[in-house]
Amino acid sequence: MKITTSTSQDIPEIFRLYKLATDLQRIKWPENLWPKFEAALIQTEVNEKRQFKLLIDNKIACVWAITYSDPQIWEEQDNDFSIYIHRIATNPAFRGNDLVTKIVDWCTAFAKSKNKQFIRLDTCGKNEKLIQHYTKCGFDFLGIKKLKDTSGLPPHYHGADVCFFEINLNAK
Repeated sequence: MKITTSTSQDIPEIFRLYKLATDLQRIKWPENLWPKFEAALIQTEVNEKRQFKLLIDNKIACVWAITYSDPQIWEEQDNDFSIYIHRIATNPAFRGNDLVTKIVDWCTAFAKSKNKQFIRLDTCGKNEKLIQHYTKCGFDFLGIKKLKDTSGLPPHYHGADVCFFEINLNAK
C-alpha cells in the first residue's frame, strides 16, 4: 500500500471512481447524489497537491481531496487548525479493505506534520451506515444540520441535511 499525490494522468481514473461512487449512491442513497464535478476543480487540486490516491499493487484503490479551510460548510466552526477531507471514492475492486481507516492513519500523520489539530469531513444525508462507518474509523459524529448558505456549493448540499465528523488529534 502506498499513498501519494494524484497526477494529471490520474484524472480520468478519478472521474471513473466518482462515477462509480455516484452509481452506488443512486442505488443506496438516491436523495444525495454527487454532481458531475468540473475537471478544472480536480486539476486545481492536483496542481496544489491536495488530491491523493491510495495504491494497492500499483492500482488506484481510493482517491480523496483535502482543503485547509472550509468556511461555507463548517461555517463558524471553520478554523486554521483543521484539514478537511472531501470526496472519498473507492475502487469497487478494493471495497472491504478498511481504506477509510488507512486514510485516517495517513491524514493523522499528515495533519500533525502541518501542525493541525483536527481532521474533519462531512457527508450529506442521514445515512446511518455511513455515520457508523466513520465513527468506527475514529471520527466523532458532531451532528446534523442544514447549511445557511449553499450558493456556490455543489448541488447535493442544497437543502441537504449535512453530517459533521471530526477527529481531535490533541485528544488522542
